[in-house]
Amino acid sequence: MNTVWGLLVVITFFNGCIIKDQWWTYAKSQITGNASIPSRPEVINIGSIFTLDTIIGKVAKIGLEAAVENVNNDPTILKGTKLKLIVHDSNFSGFLSIMEAFQSLETESVAIIGPQTSVLAHMISHVVNKLQVPLLSFTATDPTLSSLQYPFFVRTTHSDAFQMAAIADIVAYYEWKQVVAIYIDDDHGRNGITFLADQLATKRCKISHKAPIKPDARRADIREVLLQIALMESRVIVVHTYANWGLDVLQAAHDLHMMDRGYVWITTNWLSTIIDISSWVNPTKFFSSMQGVITLRSYIKDSPLKRKFATEWKNMTTLGLSTYSLYAYDTIWLLARALDNFFNHGGSVSFSKDPELNDSRGGFLNLDSLRIFNEGNLLLNNILQVKMNGTTGPVEFTSDKNMISPAFEVINVIGTGFRRVGYWSNSSRLSTTLPETVPNRTSSPKPLRNVIWPGETLKKPRGWVFPHNGNQLKIGVPKHVNFKEFVDQVKGTDMYEGYCIDVFTSAVNLLPYAVPYKFYPYGDGYHDPDATHLVSLISAGVYDAVVGDIAIITNRTQMADFTQPYTESGLVVVAPVRRLNSGTWAFLRPFTAKLWCVTGLFFIVVGAIVWILEHRINDEFRGPPKQQIITTLWFSFSTLYFSHKQNMMSSLGRLVLIMWLLVVLIISSSYTASLTSILTVQKLSSPIEGISSLMSIKDPIGYQQNSFVRNYLVDELGISETRLVPLNLPEDYEKALNDGPSNGGVAAVVDERPYIELFLSTRCQFSIVGQQFTKNGWGFAFPRDSPLAVDISSAILKLSENGELQRIHDKWLTQSACSSQGAKTAVDRLELKSFKGLFFICGLACCIALFIYLGLTIHQYAKHKPDLLEPSTRSLKPGGLKTFISFVDEKHESVKARTQKRLEEARSRASLDGSRSSRRVSVSDTP
Repeated sequence: MNTVWGLLVVITFFNGCIIKDQWWTYAKSQITGNASIPSRPEVINIGSIFTLDTIIGKVAKIGLEAAVENVNNDPTILKGTKLKLIVHDSNFSGFLSIMEAFQSLETESVAIIGPQTSVLAHMISHVVNKLQVPLLSFTATDPTLSSLQYPFFVRTTHSDAFQMAAIADIVAYYEWKQVVAIYIDDDHGRNGITFLADQLATKRCKISHKAPIKPDARRADIREVLLQIALMESRVIVVHTYANWGLDVLQAAHDLHMMDRGYVWITTNWLSTIIDISSWVNPTKFFSSMQGVITLRSYIKDSPLKRKFATEWKNMTTLGLSTYSLYAYDTIWLLARALDNFFNHGGSVSFSKDPELNDSRGGFLNLDSLRIFNEGNLLLNNILQVKMNGTTGPVEFTSDKNMISPAFEVINVIGTGFRRVGYWSNSSRLSTTLPETVPNRTSSPKPLRNVIWPGETLKKPRGWVFPHNGNQLKIGVPKHVNFKEFVDQVKGTDMYEGYCIDVFTSAVNLLPYAVPYKFYPYGDGYHDPDATHLVSLISAGVYDAVVGDIAIITNRTQMADFTQPYTESGLVVVAPVRRLNSGTWAFLRPFTAKLWCVTGLFFIVVGAIVWILEHRINDEFRGPPKQQIITTLWFSFSTLYFSHKQNMMSSLGRLVLIMWLLVVLIISSSYTASLTSILTVQKLSSPIEGISSLMSIKDPIGYQQNSFVRNYLVDELGISETRLVPLNLPEDYEKALNDGPSNGGVAAVVDERPYIELFLSTRCQFSIVGQQFTKNGWGFAFPRDSPLAVDISSAILKLSENGELQRIHDKWLTQSACSSQGAKTAVDRLELKSFKGLFFICGLACCIALFIYLGLTIHQYAKHKPDLLEPSTRSLKPGGLKTFISFVDEKHESVKARTQKRLEEARSRASLDGSRSSRRVSVSDTP
């Protein structure tokens, strides 16, 4: 607030003559004191501040005056009160703008429209805050003016924050990662670009360089700024400035051939304003400096009000109709409706003196004419509550004082005009359909139509080139002391060779542009360097890229961007192995002891069940006990060769036999295959079976020094750090593995597969055991969001598709003797768990058959048992179980024959008893 009073003191001395003329008016007002003021005065003063010699100032003045005339001629609004527009010309001067603002306030204006620039709006907002006079502007678009610091500032157009969001969406849509920002170095330019940087950050893009232009810059200054930009990497240039400077920027860029193919120029709406307003004597010359430029223009829906005003506009001026003309017109109508509502709610136009204007001695500082608008807050609230339809569409404010429904047209300048390639709105973002037709959509199938870029090309520019400053890319390469097949420096030169180097150079050769680079070694030459620290030097600015055997792991991806992996990798375990010979008892090795036992047990159980099912009806399963045991065992084990001679008489027996033969077939086939493999394929055996078994023991584990393996084993797998032994050379691997844990060596070594495969190519006594327990790859590292990383990735894919990547691999990493002999670690023996389901099905079939058989037998026992006791006491006889066992052991035909005989005897007895009865009846009937 001290700034405000400082301005007041300075301006007072320049306004002395004006203040003297108004002294009597002030004295008169003091005499009248609190005399009542009519609620609707005859005239309402409205001040306006513009630079009238600019195209925006000209169209704004015409639009404001036309609106005032129409409001004053409309009897339905303000009900007889007339608006008086007092226009002040700031004449490009900030100082004069301040003075004009004070002159407007001295005339007891209830509102000020303007100023034309955001810089002046910042300064004048301090004054109107104190005097409580609303300041309405449709040209000051700095987003920071919406802050709570300026409560009396009302923007009647859309903030630059939405323009910047639209530009960020365009940049992201075309997949550019960096832009250069050209802007006027004042509040308007700086704050707008700050919002652009924030919006780009949400899209993982950024401003690579900010190029400010002095507010009083000459063409030579602009040319110097553009020459600096021409040496930079990014070719996507955003211009956020004023109309007059913007044209100078485009003309200078055209003269420097920066409007040629490969460049992208995006401007804020200042360019569309010039195109809409200006009339050109030579359109070809005018448009020649802006071919292919993309610009924004506020989207205004077509409506009867807009068409009517456009017709009136043609009769008022030869200047073109722009969005500023429409916003100026709507601003007056907005204020008129707010005043009408203000008066309807009892508001009155009255001003009072601020006691703070007294100096320390109690005298006035000749600022009597600057008074506080008593009802300023009420009018401000009425302005913010207005809802109307204007020439620009619905006019309404959000809770943060922004206009609703921000939307822009995306325009491509071509030929002597432009074409609309799409729209942007806060709800639908980029779209080729009208914003009001897609209110709830976040994207459209094709957000923008085809654009004709600078250089008259339809091909999307890459958006970047290598800087033309003569500097080569500094590429760091690890200086290895082992596994030099991957990266190695040619002795006596600064050149490098190896598998990784060949892949990189082949990929670079496929790029459609030249990439100047130079390799720089990293490491002391005695120990392998830490690859993670090497990658971190990219973000530190030491290197522009890193090429080598760099594994793509999580913490490294947080430091840099990696290309597509050019080879697969992952951690494996290598351990000493021994060859397994056939041996005397090799035929027992296919099955584990548990599987042998269960299989033998099932042979016996199935034989016993078949005996039970066949014993009563099959003579082959009857006889003395010894013969029956031999027959059962012979039958059971002969099924192993499918050579059993006994015929199954019962259906249940056949069911069990079929299920058992299926089990025997699968078991015997598996055994044959496993035994064949044991006797014909060379096997290697190791007490270490993989990472799981290695974690379960306490023996030392070797790893490559300065690799990420140590952190992975400790942090991810929880292996004690005391067990880890760093090893440097392949010879160290070999010695540690040969010595073993008992002699100061290690039980196994954990390292990445490419290293281990190269290590094993000449060392047959070791082998990879178990499965690879991580999966990643090797790639080249570049700075975050580097476009070169994307192009190199595409080149690596091409190398893979055309077979060049495999040829490079075979050249440097061809496997020799040991790794090509086909020897492999011993396959696990067949275990019981592999056949659990099979045994379960067979056992279930046996149990079901046995239960059915017992049920049928009990039923037969109850039906055919000899009638030795009374029916009521038969089941209680102490010898019932022995009788049942005897019944079960008896042949089924014998039981049926005996039962049949008993039935015939019963029938004979019944027949005999009947004959005797008949004779008795005959005798008794004889007289």
